[in-house]
Amino acid sequence: MDTTWLSQMRKGVLELCVLAVVTREETYGYAIVETLGKIPGMEVTESTIYPLLARLCSEGLLKHRTAKSPNGPARRYYSLSVSGKKRLCELSSAWGTIVDSVSSLLSHRETSVAS
Repeated sequence: MDTTWLSQMRKGVLELCVLAVVTREETYGYAIVETLGKIPGMEVTESTIYPLLARLCSEGLLKHRTAKSPNGPARRYYSLSVSGKKRLCELSSAWGTIVDSVSSLLSHRETSVAS
């Protein structure tokens, strides 16, 4: 089975998912990878998350601070900026619309098939 489409779908919602994780509490990159990895279908790697975090910071959606880590090198901790909270609300609303629309289409298709 070709999973390229699934990978593209995940990439499309990854910004929303990362902002949703960061809104819960200040966190660091690897913890975001671990959190998303516990959600079926949202498994990502560090090589996907860190460039996204850098972009979100450069766009002013995330704030970051560096602090000592209990194990190993210093960690960069991320939190939502005011702009990030606004973007999260916008993306959440858009996602809700998409889910409703696709669900409606699928429901209609299933009804048509059953007829």
